[in-house]
Amino acid sequence: MNIPSELKYTKDHEWVKIEGDTATIGITDFAQSELGDIVYVDVDTLDETVAIDEVFGTVEAVKTVSDLFMPLTGEIIEFNESLEDAPEKVNTDPYGEGWMIKATISDPSEIDKLLDADGYKEVVGA
Repeated sequence: MNIPSELKYTKDHEWVKIEGDTATIGITDFAQSELGDIVYVDVDTLDETVAIDEVFGTVEAVKTVSDLFMPLTGEIIEFNESLEDAPEKVNTDPYGEGWMIKATISDPSEIDKLLDADGYKEVVGA
């Protein structure tokens, strides 16, 4: 299981890459493997400010639909439109081409609430 040390994580299996006041967000390798083949990613919150722990979209796999939870309060400024034609990128490259959204960070103090790689490993039992 791939858990990059430079990223932050949530107990809900989202990953966060912090670059200045922007966060790139996706789901973890663990999450995509549990979901199975991903067939659709729906984010209808573009240009909206979404509070921490609120739902910002859904990911649909062959057998289930799962909510995506916002790891940090912020305005969603970009959706990875390549996922519309190739949602399987979430399965093949969850930390790269399979990223889902970019958001501006409203409250930088919330970053301290995220898990580091070791903390996330404890959540998934790795």
